Parts: sequence; structure tokens; C-alpha cells
Amino acid sequence: MRFLILSLILSLLAGCAQNPVTGSNDFVMMSENQEISVGRQNDEQVKKQYKVYGSKPLQDYVNSVGQRIARQSHRPNLQYHFTVLDTAEINAFALPGGYVYITRGILAYLNSEAELAAVLGHEIGHVTARHGVRQQSAAQAANIGLTIASIFVPQINTVGASNLANIVGGALLSGYGREHELEADKLGAEYLARTDYDPQAIITVIGVLKNQELQDAQLAKQEGREPRRYHGLFASHPDNDTRLKQAVGEADKNASAHEHFEGRREFLAATEGLVFNDNSEQGVVRHNAFYHGELGIAVQFPKNWQVHNLPTALLAVSPQGEVQLQMKLDESPDGTPGDYARNLAGYGAQITTLSANGLPAALFNLPDMAGGVIFYNQQAFILQAKGKSHENLASHRDEIAGTVRSFHAITNRERLLVKPLTLHVITARAGDTFADLSQGSPLGESAESYLRLINASYPSGEPQAGQLIKLVR
Repeated sequence: MRFLILSLILSLLAGCAQNPVTGSNDFVMMSENQEISVGRQNDEQVKKQYKVYGSKPLQDYVNSVGQRIARQSHRPNLQYHFTVLDTAEINAFALPGGYVYITRGILAYLNSEAELAAVLGHEIGHVTARHGVRQQSAAQAANIGLTIASIFVPQINTVGASNLANIVGGALLSGYGREHELEADKLGAEYLARTDYDPQAIITVIGVLKNQELQDAQLAKQEGREPRRYHGLFASHPDNDTRLKQAVGEADKNASAHEHFEGRREFLAATEGLVFNDNSEQGVVRHNAFYHGELGIAVQFPKNWQVHNLPTALLAVSPQGEVQLQMKLDESPDGTPGDYARNLAGYGAQITTLSANGLPAALFNLPDMAGGVIFYNQQAFILQAKGKSHENLASHRDEIAGTVRSFHAITNRERLLVKPLTLHVITARAGDTFADLSQGSPLGESAESYLRLINASYPSGEPQAGQLIKLVR
């Protein structure tokens, strides 16, 4: 037992290494070669979960900005990899070993090369300070510490004690992460200053993300859902955080005497044609109709409902948010649509078989659930609705049934609609307003607020004559 305890203690003591940023010793349990290996292995997993965005010119542009900043970092000899992911999610993140990712979703809301550099610089800061490695080492140490403690106090192996250890460890790592975020901001600001970008771009990006959260909170209130909270970079503090402003200000003082490079025109040129929101491979929503070219289907949702094409499901929400209708796919259904509906809803449900535009289908109804099943191309498409109350659901049953009946194989004319929305830059004229520019937009009722957001004019700014403005078409 003494030998085991000594071995565990020695393994902890051996995990000290010099921090590339501060020069002080940090507790880590991974060499740099191991760190790079972990990053490379997880890079493969990331690219299985997310597709890489298909524009080589944009990938090259983002990589060139990232490499420029990385050369001015505390670990310039590390081989960095910068990748744009094909997802509408608003995020950026880094893996150990120099693997940095940014989504096309967040690129749509940025407006200059300096802002792009701010996002990448923040993520490079996580890499140079070895935050991922330090967090993993802390988790490993917590497990080793629990093992040591259990030798002296066997009762700690109980379920309750383990749960307590998990809670305490989770709280510790959460607080640790808050300091990591601030350190990454400080390092990012420093790297921006070294490359002649304005460190204040970090503050600007945080404001953009906070505005995006505000807009989503307003939409969520209208739709009766919970807002989608942002949990990625910069999420742990507001844009008026005193310590953050001090860190950025310090970097600004140490910046070179050269004029800061904004790169607005360069960034807008690089992101011209960028896919906005859904990509065609995930299906598209146009005027509350959903079209999916690869699956070969189309379905019309009620005109005044909000339709969300999520990564795992298609969701429609009634105007007051009291009913949600979700569409899912079963690639290997058994039996008939009637059989499937009965198995799904239970034998107490009212089942009605029908033909939905020539496709075998069935409706099902229960007091707390309604919807339908359509078979097409050896697959089952399930539309399932639930309400906050039986009364809410009952008031929308006809609309739900109408949605099921609208399901059909996509037509050649509809296939022309299965193109993603894209960003395009125009020059504003005198008198232009976002309300006018949003007329006829495929973004529907939310078009004006979206245009303000992507042009850094939220909530009430207006374009100025001669200003480059992004539109969605």
C-alpha cells in the first residue's frame, strides 16, 4: 500500500512543466508530443461530426490570418491548423496541439479581419497557455487524489462520496475555466497588438455575440421556447468586464506605433457568398416550407409558425409557443404507416390511414399527442406534435393534420429552391434603411433584425451612404 501511495504521489509531482506563456511551473500530465497527438486524434473526430466548409479561398484566407497571429504567439514553432466548419452554429474552439476551428455561423456576424483575428487570437491563447492540457491534467489529478483518499478512508468509495467528489471537482474546474477565458482574452489582445490589429476588436466581438444572444432571447419569447445560450468563447464574461478591459488596454499600450489594420473590405470580399444559416445538404426552409433535395421531400408548415432546421431534427413552433411539431426520420421502418403510428402512439390512439399526395401515410391522435407517419423511399418520416396542454394541442389539430397531408416528393421546380441563402455585399445609398433592405427577404419576419446583427447595427442602427452592407439572398 505504501508503494502504491508513493507511486501515485510521484506521478503527481512528475507532472510539472514550464508554462510557455508565464514561464512558471504548471501541473500537467502530458508532454508536448502527447499534446499534439491528442489534438491530431480529436481533429479526426471533429471532422466526422462537422463537415469542413467547401470554399478553399475562404479556408486559405482564415488560415493566413491565423498563421500570422500564431507566428507572434508564445509558441510560434508549433504547427497550427485553422479550419472553417460547415455549420450555422456560432462558435470557435481549439484543441491541444494547435488545432483551431471557427464556424461559418460566427463568420456571418463578423465585419472585419481584425474581428476574425480577435476570435482566432483568443483560441490561439488557449493553445499557447495549454489550457486544454491543464484541465485534463486537473481531472486526472482529481481521480488520483480520490484513489489515494480511498486507501486511507474506504468509506469514500460509496456512491454518495463519489457524487460529492464529482460535484466539488466540477465546481473547481468550472472556476478554473473562467480564469482560462480571461487569460485567453489577454493573450489574444497581446497577439493582435503584435500583428498591428486593434486589440479592441476583442471587445467588439464580445458585443456582437451578446447582441446575437439578445435577439435570440426575443425570438425565444415569441416562440415560447428557452433561448439558446452561447457557451463558447467569450461566454464567461460581459463586454464591460473590468479585468477584460484592463487586459485589452494593456495590450493596446504596448502595440506598435503603426496604424491599426481593420481589414473590413478584405474580410467582406473573402466572405462574399458565404452560406447563411442552413446549408442545402441539411435541407432548407423557405416561407415555412421545408425542402430536402437529397431525401427528395417537401413539407409545408403552417404559415404563422416558426420553423427551425436543427442539426438533429426539424422543429416547428406555434405562434404563442404552446405547441411544438417535430419531424424525424427512421431509415428502417417495419410494417405499414398505420402499424408504425399505432406502435408509436399506443393502441389507445385514433389511427386514420390516408394517402399523402400519393404516399402511404397515417394520422394518429391522442389527448396529449398528435401527428402522422409517411412512408417514402423505404423510409418513415414522423411528424409528432405535443402541446403545453390538451386544449392547446386540440386547437391546432387541423394545422398538424394539414402539415402531414402536405408532405410530398419534391418537384423539379422545388429543387430550384434547394439552394442555401448566401451573403452578398452592396454599397448603401443615401436614404437606405434596414427595413427597406429587408423587404422580400427570404429571412421572413426576422429579416430586419438579422440584417442589423450581421452589419453590427443592432438594435437600431441604420446604414450610411457609401457603407458596405451585407444582405442575405
